[in-house]
Amino acid sequence: MKTIKGPGIFLAQFMGDTTPFNTLSGLADWAAGLGYKGLQIPTDPRLFDLEQAAGSQTYCDDIKGLLADKGLEITELSTHLQGQLVAVHPAYDAQFDGFAAPHVRGNPAARQAWAVEQMKLGAVASRRLGLTTHASFSGALAWPYVYPWPQRPAGLVEDAFDELARRWKPILDVFDENGVDIGFELHPGEDLHDGVTFEMFLDRLGNHPRANILYDPSHMVLQHLDYLAFIDIYHERIKCFHVKDAELRPNGRSGVYGGYQGWVDRPGRFRSLGDGQVDFTQIFSKMAQYDYAGWAVLEWECALKHPEDGAAEGAPFIAKHIIRTTPHAFDDFAKSGADRDLNKRLMGL
Repeated sequence: MKTIKGPGIFLAQFMGDTTPFNTLSGLADWAAGLGYKGLQIPTDPRLFDLEQAAGSQTYCDDIKGLLADKGLEITELSTHLQGQLVAVHPAYDAQFDGFAAPHVRGNPAARQAWAVEQMKLGAVASRRLGLTTHASFSGALAWPYVYPWPQRPAGLVEDAFDELARRWKPILDVFDENGVDIGFELHPGEDLHDGVTFEMFLDRLGNHPRANILYDPSHMVLQHLDYLAFIDIYHERIKCFHVKDAELRPNGRSGVYGGYQGWVDRPGRFRSLGDGQVDFTQIFSKMAQYDYAGWAVLEWECALKHPEDGAAEGAPFIAKHIIRTTPHAFDDFAKSGADRDLNKRLMGL
């Protein structure tokens, strides 16, 4: 059995304009000082040049060396924003345009082509960095129709997933050529947001070996989905792990949909580790049981707590929950060894 690696931290929520949050080196020093051992790096040009990484082994070696000198490794690269742009429903064109490079904004076709190329660069860059997993979003074509009123036209969802799979198949093939799995973060707002939608996607891809899951229980809490049973069902496809807490406290005025309220007032809220309802003891136990060998990565989002406090608390929280797996059974001391004659006598044969 393998022991989960960690603690890691996703840097996306901590990038900023001031020191130490405005450079990869500064963020690395800050994270290492808090006790983190791994960084999940968003492929944002402020921190990481994705095109250069895909084309230059020297650049990748320099990044790895910079982090190694601080006692850190890269857990995964993240292309969440580019993955979102692989499939955008027109209702969200204006909102998602800011995720793209300036030269393709306002042009959905050019933006989508750019996103596909970014994803392929992410596959090559991951390989050059010696990584075998990669974190991303699926994008969405069917999300505006998630609630079946007005009644959806027959075949609408099926056609949307056919198109989603058509767009992702060439990208996944490039990831396969580079020996890297994509962990799609199952997330409301994405067409892949629960187990059923992931299965619909996977079926259309012929069970593509590189189409996998980034497991984040917080999104399942907000959907009232059984996040422990999810691990039992999909553990073979779980390749990445965001350690993020949440709570769902419905009341007489609002429930899962949130009433269009801001995050502080919604019944479903993301929380800092230990402040929400997620049973991380059971999650880490199941991950150990199913031999998950990847990283446990803090993704900090909280409606209340300051991010630097959440990050400082996150490293010891994750470290405390990681189970160093045993190399032998607890009752090995009582083994009697194989004895076929004894077995027969014990069965009265």
